[in-house]
Amino acid sequence: MTSKTTYVGENRIDSLHESSGDIFTSYIPTNDFSVREHFSPTDIFATALAQSIFAHLFVLAKDRNIDITGATCDLKKTMYFEPRRIGELFCIFKFPHSYTQEETAFIEETAKNSPVYLSLHPDIKKIFIFEYQN
Repeated sequence: MTSKTTYVGENRIDSLHESSGDIFTSYIPTNDFSVREHFSPTDIFATALAQSIFAHLFVLAKDRNIDITGATCDLKKTMYFEPRRIGELFCIFKFPHSYTQEETAFIEETAKNSPVYLSLHPDIKKIFIFEYQN
């Protein structure tokens, strides 16, 4: 088993990671879905994309001596209605280092081959912008 998820009550959902004991919490939005005080399940889903990309990049870039330390991803998730679903993931990746043209091509290609990216439904629009320090 990977995790055990429990609806705790009062819009709170806890997930326990089986092997580490780590717990993360998400909340069901309480109003018209426009104000968020905590991560919702779809926020976590969207955020997993950025985390997967950085994990994938770290592992593959290590052999090429490409340092991604300090890289960030500003992510915006857009929900669609009818049916209610994640419709767009807009990501601005910022890297605090300069890279060669070959290294930037590697970073951008690797990002689009991470496990979560490849698992996304093709109807979800994925918009990526990559910024590098000069």
